[in-house]
Amino acid sequence: MIFKRLELGLFVRFILLLGMMYLTLHYLVQYTWLQVASGVLVMLAQVWELALYVTRSNNELAKFLQAVKQRDFSQRFNEHTTNSSLRQLHASFNLINDTYRQLHIEKEAQFLYMQTILQLIDTGIVAVDEETGEVEWVNDAFKKILGVPHLKSIASLDMRYPALYEALQSIKAGDNTLLKLKLPSGQSQLLLTATAFSMQQRPLLLVALKNVSATVDATETEAWQKLLRVMTHEIMNSVAPIASLADSLGRHLQHEREKKEQEPDAAPDPELLQDTEEGISIIKKRSEGLLRFAHFYRNLNKSQHLLLTTVYVQELFNSIDGLMRPQLEAQGVELICKVSPQDLQLNADVNLLEQVLINLLLNARRAVQGRPQPQVLLAAHELNGKTVIEVEDNGTGIPEELLESIFIPFFTSHKDGSGIGLSLAKHIMLLHKGSIDVETKEGVGTVFRLTF
Repeated sequence: MIFKRLELGLFVRFILLLGMMYLTLHYLVQYTWLQVASGVLVMLAQVWELALYVTRSNNELAKFLQAVKQRDFSQRFNEHTTNSSLRQLHASFNLINDTYRQLHIEKEAQFLYMQTILQLIDTGIVAVDEETGEVEWVNDAFKKILGVPHLKSIASLDMRYPALYEALQSIKAGDNTLLKLKLPSGQSQLLLTATAFSMQQRPLLLVALKNVSATVDATETEAWQKLLRVMTHEIMNSVAPIASLADSLGRHLQHEREKKEQEPDAAPDPELLQDTEEGISIIKKRSEGLLRFAHFYRNLNKSQHLLLTTVYVQELFNSIDGLMRPQLEAQGVELICKVSPQDLQLNADVNLLEQVLINLLLNARRAVQGRPQPQVLLAAHELNGKTVIEVEDNGTGIPEELLESIFIPFFTSHKDGSGIGLSLAKHIMLLHKGSIDVETKEGVGTVFRLTF
């Protein structure tokens, strides 16, 4: 529309100019010099006006572009001019100015919003020019953590915090660095995280600084508490059967002593002597196993050297039976041991294997509590050339949603559990190059299977 009106204006002015040229030539032929001079002046005026008319739009456009270059969108163009083409042009310029001004306001609002958020968070954030080390922007949290009133360049940190300065110099995008630093608030651990971006073709590095001392301390405290619970749980698992067996032996000996006082000449009961000897042997073996477990757990994060020996499964089951049967029968739980064939054997660390079986039997005892005719079966057999030991119960079973988590360290569904028994059993089986599997059915029971 603007161009159509421009062309119409040019056409009208061109026709008027031709008409004036015709009149001037007419008066020139008649030698009427006054009219000729007047015609020439009028034509010059028309040419001047035509030039102004043609260049006016260009001048207005040049003025607008200059304002855009200077990012000055406050300029207003007259939309009430007599020139209709300029009216539309000015209206377009004003619309563009209004749009850019609105975008600028929204951008400023977003920047202010983000800046306010970054100032409120307790994580220090600094944007650094990668080439010069100059600080482009830093929030108050960063300065507060380091105790500096202002920061123009990371080089200014060299004198106060040389370790931090070196870390900021060497850190790359995507890196996470944990740094111990003595701050005005005391010894602290700082976590540095970096990401890269560019602004106006300048490479910048955005570094987040977080004081994680409290988090690390809380994590360490929680880890110690878990470790203490685990050690207490595992030690009690072994000490309780030992104490129960020792109590039984003590009652038998007390009974024998009273009998001796009443019948001084009576010979010692050979069955009692045999039971006492077996009980002492079991206590001695389990105590040695408990000490070995404590040593094993202390070095759990190191490579383990198993004390592999030839283990006769029947003898292993006899030891477990003598240790666990009194405790299970005291709670009304029947323990059944089966080995097929009787001479079945395997290469294993007998003390750690005993610890695994004790944990599984104690879990089975918990599972059958409150069940009619509670029963736990400890069985061993050969399958495809491999030795398999199973601990089966007729308890409540394990819910399907928990099956994937039961071997995760510190996971437990019981408030008095440590969450380490099954994960430790799996670790011990992996050290033996074996495996531990579970089959369960809710309301029917559970089978834990050790395969060597």
